[in-house]
Amino acid sequence: MENYIVSARKYRPSTFESVVGQRALTTTLKNAIATQKLAHAYLFCGPRGVGKTTCARIFAKTINCMTPTADGEACVAFNEQRSYNIHELDAASNNSVDDIRQLVEQVRIPPQIGKYKVYIIDEVHMLSASAFNAFLKTLEEPPRHAIFILATTEKHKILPTILSRCQIYDFNRISVEDTVNHLSYVASKEGITAEPEALNVIAMKADGGMRDALSIFDQVVSFTGGNITYKSVIDNLNVLDYEYYFRLTDCFLENKVSDALLLFNDILNKGFDGSHFITGLSSHFRDLLVGKDPVTLPLLEVGASIRQRYQEQAQKCPLPFLYRAMKLCNECDLNYRISKNKRLLVELTLIQVAQLTTEGDDVSGGRGPTKTIKPIFTQPAAAQQPQVASATQVQQASLHTSPSSVTTQAVNGTTARHPQVSAAAQPGASASSGAASSAPSQGAGVAPTVKEERKIPVMKMSSLGVSIKNPQRDQTTQNTVTTHVPRVQQPEEDFIFNDRDLNYYWQGCRSVAERTGCSY
Repeated sequence: MENYIVSARKYRPSTFESVVGQRALTTTLKNAIATQKLAHAYLFCGPRGVGKTTCARIFAKTINCMTPTADGEACVAFNEQRSYNIHELDAASNNSVDDIRQLVEQVRIPPQIGKYKVYIIDEVHMLSASAFNAFLKTLEEPPRHAIFILATTEKHKILPTILSRCQIYDFNRISVEDTVNHLSYVASKEGITAEPEALNVIAMKADGGMRDALSIFDQVVSFTGGNITYKSVIDNLNVLDYEYYFRLTDCFLENKVSDALLLFNDILNKGFDGSHFITGLSSHFRDLLVGKDPVTLPLLEVGASIRQRYQEQAQKCPLPFLYRAMKLCNECDLNYRISKNKRLLVELTLIQVAQLTTEGDDVSGGRGPTKTIKPIFTQPAAAQQPQVASATQVQQASLHTSPSSVTTQAVNGTTARHPQVSAAAQPGASASSGAASSAPSQGAGVAPTVKEERKIPVMKMSSLGVSIKNPQRDQTTQNTVTTHVPRVQQPEEDFIFNDRDLNYYWQGCRSVAERTGCSY
């Protein structure tokens, strides 16, 4: 039985040209080597499986290569993993101060073959704070023959004093297109047939890591026996098929709530999680939005056949529908973890999305009863004003025909004593009765309210004493109904009190009290 080597190790890049998806970084490193402008410390950071350690090994081999070809002793020793100029240290298991002290002692020894000794420290963020501090002086001023290459996936955990002493290279995630091309190359080398859609699913499952993509590729090859198809890949990787999302979108556009719920139940019966489903549905709406405009079509990272289906369905979906559907799915994804009834939460989201295309109702938060506001007034105010004016004219006409009925209610004694007051009160009484009769036509059954103006007696000073208004005339003024008709101002009469009049009124009150038996 042959010694089997996994594809991630067998097809590991050995030159800068074979590194996938990091063209800018590899160009920078090659130019630095060509111009002999090498820094004493480098920091390679980025996601997993993007080529950090691989680029560090290629860089270490290249700077010690003494021949332009790959047949030199340095290159052969590196390929056979017996080079004495390249030292790899795993910081996850050697993270103490003693390990760093031992490394510092090894740095002082110059290389036996070659020009540089390269120290590759992987997962450098696992070093303790004391180990970082012990490594600072050596990292800042190492010997001329020593070059440090630090690799990490968590750059934020490294001390700023370490970052300031290194040249930092940020590795990017490998795109889906580059991953598919590399998988096709590996499949052709291994004599394996693979569908482009199947390789695209593998690349998306790898999430930008080439090592993950090659590991999944080996797994699928073992499952299919060398013939990789789209159906076998989604069955082996437990990936939800695109067909479910396309069918769900058709149900949403046709407002078929029952079909959408049945389709979701079928997905759950196949073992898929609701969170995975709602995340995929959000990505599906996003892909539809991207595929609707030819300008954003390059952002659609799917195969050619799937891309055509996205373009066809995107033309059926209006933009407001896609915006609201993405918002509802995103809110469902955020609330999924804290929800106690997770299935009901997803089903409510599907119901809301299925009603987005209903005309005449905004159902972004669920459909509700129709709200109509009825007017309070049945007739406009402008139509009521002529009726009020006509009613007032009729009442005034009836009052002019019978003026005696108004004046008979005045005070009897006041009319004889003060004729000018009664004459002035008659027009006011007729106007007030007219206003009172017109009030029911305005209020439609509301009782009219008449305000009575209260007159404050005017106190005037005189040379002989204090003067007040005639109390009998004040009483007559209060009994008469006040109106808005302007009255003729009458001259006020002053009655002067003296001691003789006061004694007269006092004796009269006393005699009345004695006859009636009242106490005073």
